[in-house]
Amino acid sequence: MKTTIAEARPGRLPVDVYSTCPQSKDVPQDDYVQRVIDVAKWSEEFGCSGILVYTDNGIVDPWHVSQIILEHTTTLAPLIAIQPVYMHPYFVAKKLATLAWLYQRPLALNMLAGGFKNDLVALGDDTPHDDRYRRTVEYTKIVRALVEEGMATLDGRYYRVTNLKLAPPVPARLRPAVLASGSSPAGMDAAREMGAVAVKYPKPPGEEEDVRDGHAPGYGVRVGIIARETSGDAWAIAHARFPSERRGQVTHQLAMKVSDSSWHKQLSARAAAVGDDNPYWLGPFQNSQTFCPYLVGSYDTVAELIRGYVRSGYHTFILDIPPNREELEHVGVVFRAATAEVV
Repeated sequence: MKTTIAEARPGRLPVDVYSTCPQSKDVPQDDYVQRVIDVAKWSEEFGCSGILVYTDNGIVDPWHVSQIILEHTTTLAPLIAIQPVYMHPYFVAKKLATLAWLYQRPLALNMLAGGFKNDLVALGDDTPHDDRYRRTVEYTKIVRALVEEGMATLDGRYYRVTNLKLAPPVPARLRPAVLASGSSPAGMDAAREMGAVAVKYPKPPGEEEDVRDGHAPGYGVRVGIIARETSGDAWAIAHARFPSERRGQVTHQLAMKVSDSSWHKQLSARAAAVGDDNPYWLGPFQNSQTFCPYLVGSYDTVAELIRGYVRSGYHTFILDIPPNREELEHVGVVFRAATAEVV
């Protein structure tokens, strides 16, 4: 049966779907707060569990943005990107405890091992790729011990704390979900050790490995979606939103030369082998317009691709920044169709 927009409806989706918050560098200053509020409300309306809030040297602080989200929604969980170079793990736990106490709402943490190369250089961080994951594991262990047990002791390579106590305590129902990159072997090992949902930039569903191996927190993928009732309509929107640009392609090529990111290299290698109108679309990535693959096509086509990921064991999805409310309405159609039989 053909899936239609009439099947969109409010309410929590049957898998964990996170939208993504707009970045301050992409929105006029006078409009930014309202834009955050709008995207958060749309995300909650169409069933998202939470919303990813980015962090890097060029945008506003994610904790302040997350507080705006908490003040204008009722269930949506900010998924806050955590860069270990920025602050001590105790401060992360203290902020979590404070927001939980003030708003009686859970948050979620997206643990980063790396970041933009130039950001790390500017911060004086030259830690090698795999060692950054080891550092993030220590960091996360301290945060989790403080939040879950109220006290942390760790004598590690990067951090050392002794009988460190957290107040106010965080009730069990408000403890944060933890997500982390799992695109490289080091990232996957770190996610397992941290007890985090391992998130990757996926291959096409038919090529993605089956991950139903008992990793308790589970697995997720980072992917954009553009779906309409017909593939032609979806592709027209996709090409209008992400036009091919020589400038963006050059930027992408330059970034590849300095990146040590496994997922970045994997996607770049794959891009040459994927046609421009394949439902698994890397055009926006190749043009430095976004950092994830896109799934493009009719509702039924994209729902089948999502269904393939779910059947392989991926039950968490992080979407790209939605351009408007309508786009999340279409995403809701896809996920309800995709999970009707497999969840």
